[in-house]
Amino acid sequence: MIKFIKKYKITQHKITLGLFATSLSSFFLIFLISSPAALGQEFSLNMGEEGALSGRIVQLLMLMTVLSLAPAIIIVVTSFTRIVIVFSLLRSAMGTQQTPPNVVLVSLALFMTAFIMAPTMKEAYDNGIAPLVAEQISEEDAFDRTTAPFHDFMMKHVREKDLLLFLDLSETPPPATKADTPFQILVPAFIISELRRAFEIGFLLFVPFIIIDLVVASIL
Repeated sequence: MIKFIKKYKITQHKITLGLFATSLSSFFLIFLISSPAALGQEFSLNMGEEGALSGRIVQLLMLMTVLSLAPAIIIVVTSFTRIVIVFSLLRSAMGTQQTPPNVVLVSLALFMTAFIMAPTMKEAYDNGIAPLVAEQISEEDAFDRTTAPFHDFMMKHVREKDLLLFLDLSETPPPATKADTPFQILVPAFIISELRRAFEIGFLLFVPFIIIDLVVASIL
């Protein structure tokens, strides 16, 4: 019986992860399709001359690598982590361990993240991706312009203590301006800040339910 329960739980987690990956892929597909500037665009891959063939192949491999890691990268640099943890803690505070199910929580967190990050994503598309598709800027400029809005978003929500912590751990001198903060320092500091805020919000949500439980227990 115990082995059956363990197998059932493992299967349930696999199904949840699969549905989460499908929902995330659908979200990015909907975002790209719903972008007005993306309609009517034509994508073409010019392999160039024989001498530049190897360079084009390397660029194509790098593009495929970035696209495969895009969902994980987007989750890390957005407010998804905070939202999904708060929802999970709220469900635990209510005493309903499986209601609503994980798929519902992830879907709610995903679309709330899309609502929160919509201005940032639109700015990244308008400043970086759209000019690159129109062949107005180079790949390097497109990367800088696309990541700049996410950099600004993380800088607005990261805690200064967490940022200084990772600067000290990496033995990196403090940047002259906030815009000069490297991503390898900003991203982990942002994640730690989001986790801290998520558990703080979760604790505040737990308190009323704990008080209700104490009152009911004292009456009974």
